[in-house]
Amino acid sequence: MARILVVDDSPTETHQFVNALARHGHQVLTAASGSDGITMASQEQPDVILMDVVMPGINGFQATRQLTKNEITSHIPVIIVSSKNQVADRVWGERQGACGYLTKPVDDQTLINTVDNVLSG
Repeated sequence: MARILVVDDSPTETHQFVNALARHGHQVLTAASGSDGITMASQEQPDVILMDVVMPGINGFQATRQLTKNEITSHIPVIIVSSKNQVADRVWGERQGACGYLTKPVDDQTLINTVDNVLSG
C-alpha cells in the first residue's frame, strides 16, 4: 500500500482517482490547488504525487518544479495527469521534473499501472 497525493482542482477527477487508487489498496490524500499540494507533500511525504496542470494560482508545472527542486520533497515522484496532450506539454512536464505524464481522461488500469511502475522503479 502506498500513500498517494492527488493534486487536482476538479472534484470529479479527484473522486475518480481516489476510488481507483483506494480499490487497489492505496491510501489517498488530496489537495485542490498547486500551493496546497506543495504544502501537503512537504508535511505528509507521500510515496507518489499525481499532479493536474490547469489549476488556479500555482499551476501543476510550477508546483512540480517546486517539489522536485526542494530537498524536502525532491525524492517524491510526480506524475502529471492533465488534459493538455501536446508533445510540448509532455516535454515541459519532464523538464519540470515529472517522471510520468498521463492525458485525461485516464482509464483506471492505466492509472494503476503507471503508479505501480513508478513505485517499483
